[in-house]
This record gives sequence, structure tokens and C-alpha cells, in this order.
Amino acid sequence: MDRTPGGQNSVPISVDRTKVLDVKPIRSLIPIFASSPNFSGAQGGPFASAPPSGPFPPGVSPFYPFFGSPDSQNAAYDNTPISNAVPINSFRTPNGDVAGSSRRGRKKAQPQEDSDEDMDPSDKKKKRRAKASRDINVDVDIDSVVNDILASFNLVEFDSDRRSEGNRESVSYVRLVFDLLRKKLCAIDELKGENPAAARRPDLKAGTILLHKGIRTNVKKRVGVVPGVEIGDIFFFRIEMCVVGIHAPSMAGIDYMSVRAGGQEDEPLAVSIVSSGGYEDNAEDEDVLIYSGQGGKDNADQKLERGNLALEKSLHRGNEVRVIRGLKDIANPSSKIYIYDGLYKIQESWIEKGKTGFGVFKYKLVRIPGQPPGWTTWKMVQQWKDGVTTRSGVILPDLTSGAENIPVSLVNDIDDEKGPAYFTYISNLKYSRPIKALEGSVGCFCHGGCMAVNPNCTCLQKNGGDMVYTANGIIITPRNLIHECGPSCQCPVNCRNRASQGGLRVRLEVFRTKDKGWGLRSWDFIRAGAFICEYAGEVVDESQAEDLWGENEDDYLFDTSRSYQPMEIMPGDYNEPPKVPFPMVISAKNVGNVARFMNHSCSPNVFWLPVSRQNDKECDLHIAFYAIKHIGPMTELTYNYGMVPPEKSNQRKKKCFCGSPKCRGYFY
Repeated sequence: MDRTPGGQNSVPISVDRTKVLDVKPIRSLIPIFASSPNFSGAQGGPFASAPPSGPFPPGVSPFYPFFGSPDSQNAAYDNTPISNAVPINSFRTPNGDVAGSSRRGRKKAQPQEDSDEDMDPSDKKKKRRAKASRDINVDVDIDSVVNDILASFNLVEFDSDRRSEGNRESVSYVRLVFDLLRKKLCAIDELKGENPAAARRPDLKAGTILLHKGIRTNVKKRVGVVPGVEIGDIFFFRIEMCVVGIHAPSMAGIDYMSVRAGGQEDEPLAVSIVSSGGYEDNAEDEDVLIYSGQGGKDNADQKLERGNLALEKSLHRGNEVRVIRGLKDIANPSSKIYIYDGLYKIQESWIEKGKTGFGVFKYKLVRIPGQPPGWTTWKMVQQWKDGVTTRSGVILPDLTSGAENIPVSLVNDIDDEKGPAYFTYISNLKYSRPIKALEGSVGCFCHGGCMAVNPNCTCLQKNGGDMVYTANGIIITPRNLIHECGPSCQCPVNCRNRASQGGLRVRLEVFRTKDKGWGLRSWDFIRAGAFICEYAGEVVDESQAEDLWGENEDDYLFDTSRSYQPMEIMPGDYNEPPKVPFPMVISAKNVGNVARFMNHSCSPNVFWLPVSRQNDKECDLHIAFYAIKHIGPMTELTYNYGMVPPEKSNQRKKKCFCGSPKCRGYFY
């Protein structure tokens, strides 16, 4: 029975449901009912219904969008602001064929964009990104991008030998290709206006492309060591482990293979596991892992099948199992970091009730002795940070005396040396005299920060129209000169195109080495392409530099005229020397920063690039250091000192102690 709002004793009124019963004002639609002074409302009943197309009772006028326009209404009622109205789904055309209408036949209404005044800053930024992306015609051929990357690495044809049996070089190459391709795909998505934080999974796209093209290594499953993969290697994505052959499944935590013993049937044998914290994995001993089986996580007991059966068979056979441990990425809490921790053996298994009350298989794995440290290093450093244990051998808790936003400790647990020769710590480069800007340097006007979708950004144009860094400060595309925003730019200090200007971002320590004097390493892991530090010191002219060379102070000099060609590890443009606008020599003898302690290596994990910052008054050139690959905690940071020009070849050589298999035995 139809009811009116009058209560139980009210008289029922027949209502035509095809008409609009009630219209409530909303922000995007404000109906206006003009009433004459003598109008007192409908008197015939408790409810009056008027369709939007009329006819109307006395004193009621039509309203937009059914009749007239918003301009005409604004003219009649200047004191009532009316927004541009849009159709909403609750309105139905009374004169139309209601029975024949359907949602599928309707065209979706396009809502009006909110004004910037009504938005919070993050929404404004998203709106600008979306608008800018609509102004750019993004038509990217992914196959062409992939082929260009593969050609730059000379990996268009990755031969079958390297696919089936890898080595350190092939593993490094595949990982570099994967990382570069992943960042390229992410940059393309951003250029299309998509949110960088959205779950687009460019890692899966990049991994799938490489697998399809055969750019992978260690395809053949094996028990034990995987050629080219070393203990302590860091992975940020499961698919990355797949392309190098350390763990094949992109989702499952247990990898296994079928083996046959004698004339018996094939049986599964576990070859690797990933402990990522999804199950109740724990152990008090850092060399022991209590691993939970797979399946039955929510509402059933786990079954002795697939991976669980493979672990059980490995327990009886006693074969080695590779263990990859996972932990949360502090910089990105929604992601994980995976560390290869070496070979373990399963000692025992049992079943116990999990938190859900159902049976869970448990396996105790013990690390095989005599292997290099992996997971234990991460755990040790974390205990230093948490104050659980104290770092031994600390001479100074902060070598910088507060000049850096993160302390840099000075440590010696090798001998009785009390520290390096005295110098004044500075965090930036000092020019002895101003150097006029080489060209007109007009800064950008990106008040909200430089974005890839803004074609009018002058800093973007100087970098060839491409964004140099990802949102978290990782280099996207290799180049021999980086143009960053500077004093002439209007963008904020946290603009992504100022990645080398925020000071130190990882906890470093200067430590005493066994045979190379003082060195530099990090407590934190460093991601490939991440900024580490700049080379701070005094810029000296050529005549001063010659005097310093003669005084045998070359340990404290950085000379940009040296060639830097890490051909074995870098693609494309990195085979060319850095493009320095003018020769520059930096002396760090009297004033400098942590960069003065970085040693030479013939197989470095750090490289340098010149960075020009936009400054319309004077030249603002800096030398910045970036990670070549993922660097684990407590790994020494080294770069290639390069070769001197022929005219300086008479300078004496120094014996190299880098220990690399490709060590040339000397450096300048």
C-alpha cells in the first residue's frame, strides 16, 4: 500500500512513480522554486507532484537543466550562486519509454571538475597531472623501447649457453636490463597520466617481456648453488628472481623439481624457498629458519602435496635448499626486500595448529656452516640502529659534526690508527671564484614540482624531454650530463629533479680497511641508480692542480678529465665519458666530505656523473655519485678512478688492492 508522510490515519494517495517525487538540493544541482508573494502552496492535499517538464502549479517555475540555462537563472537570481549542473541517474524522463529504458543503453554522465579552491593539495596535483597528460599525445611503441634497451646491452641475441648456465656477468646484465626496462615502463605509464603509486606492476610486465624474448639465465633447475648469484644479493621483485634462475615461481614460496632415483617413480625435491613473512615463520637463532608449509591458510588443514611434499622428500634425502629471506622495505612499507641467504638443510618436520586452528606443516632449516654472511649482516645492522647492541670500534659517532642530516661514524676495528689526517668537513662544493654561467639558464615554473607530463618544463627540455629520476630519486635513463633544478627554478625543494641536493639519505660510516687505508660503506642498503653523495671540496684552477699533483696529494684530488668507461656493466650512453661542460679539478685535502674516502675498484659499484643545476647568475656544476647496482649493507662503496690523459701518463701508478677478478693491477 502506498503511504504518505501523514501517519497511519492518512488517506492513501495514488502516486505516479514515473515522475520525480522529490528533488533534494545537492552541490552540483540547486533547484530554484520562485514563489509569488501571495502563493501559500497547494491546498488540495498533503503532497503535490510536478514533473520537471511541467505543467507546474501556480508560483512554481522550471529549473535548469530541464528548461533554460544556468546563465538565465543566474541573471534572475544574482544572490544565489548556482554551479553548472549535470544530469544524475535519479532523474527519469517522464515522457519517455520508461519500461524500455535500461542502464546499458545510457551514456555515462561526465561529472564537472571540482574547482581548485575546493581541493586539497594532493588532489590539485593529481588534477594537474591528468590535465597535462591529456595535452600530450602519448604513443609509445613498447617493442621499440625494449629492442633499444637490448641493443644497448648487446643482448638482442642472448645465446642458449648463457640462458642455461649463467655466470656473474650474465646475471648482472639480466638484472640491469630488467631494472632499466621496469623503470622505463613505469615512466611511460606516468607519462600517460597514471598515478605512480598505482598497482600497475611494471615489474611483472618487464619480467614477462624478458622471459618471452629469452633474456634470462640459469633456466635449468638445479639443487644447490646457482651460477652467478651470490650470498647477500638483493632482490626487490619475485619475477626478478625468476629471470636469473634462483627461484622460478613468481608467487609460490616453494620451488621444486622432479627427480628419479633408481627405477622408482619421479618425486618432487625442494630446491629453494622464499620466507616472506606471509606465514608464521620464525626462529630465535639467526642461522635457523622455521618455515611454514603452503596451502590451507584460511579454513583447512595443509596437505602433504606439491611444495610441502617436496620439502618432506628433501628432509629424507638431505639435499641443499636455497633460502631467500624477505623483510619489509622501510622506504616503501607495502613492498618487501629479498636477500639470498645461501644454502640450508632441512633437519626435521612436524604438524602443529596455526593461528586459525588448522594444521600447518613446519620445517626446521639450518644454515650450512662456512658460508659468507647474508641475513646476519642485515640483522646485526638493525640491532645497531635499534640500540640493542653497540657498534664496536667507533672512534667518532659523527665525523661530520652535524654538517650532514645523518651522522657518519668513524670506525676502526682493524688496527690502532686513530683517524685520518685533519680536514674540515663540508657538505657542498666550494668555488674559489664565481664562474659565469656557460649559457642562459632560465629556471622552470613548476610550482608543484616537475612532472613528466609537463612539456613546458625547461628543466625537462634540457634533459631531452625525459624525466631523469623516479619519484623516489632513482635514475631512470642513463645520460652523461644531468640537468637538475636549481636556484633559478620555482619548484619546491622536494622536487624530484633535485635528487642530489637533499644531502645524505643513507647511514654511512668511514672505516679502516685491511690494506687500502680508510674506506666508505653504508649501514643501509642502496638501490641501483640511487644518489649516494656528491664530491665536496674546493674547485682549483689548472695551475694549482699541477702543483698538487707534484706534491703527491692525488688521493685527495678529483679530476674530471680522466676517462670513466665501465663498459662491462653499463648500457648505451654510459659507454661514453661524462659530458663535463669544462675541465674541473676538486681538492678535498683541506675541506671535503665522505666522498674523499671512497677507494678505487676495477669492478666498482658506484659511478659519478656531472650535475648542472639551473642558475642564471653563475655556473652551478657538481659531481654526484650513484649506485651501479643494488648494494647491501656493510659493502664497501668504490668507483673507478679512471685513466689519465696521455699527456699525464708520466704520473706514477699505484698498486691496486681492489681484489676484483678483473683487476688490472694498478690505478692512477
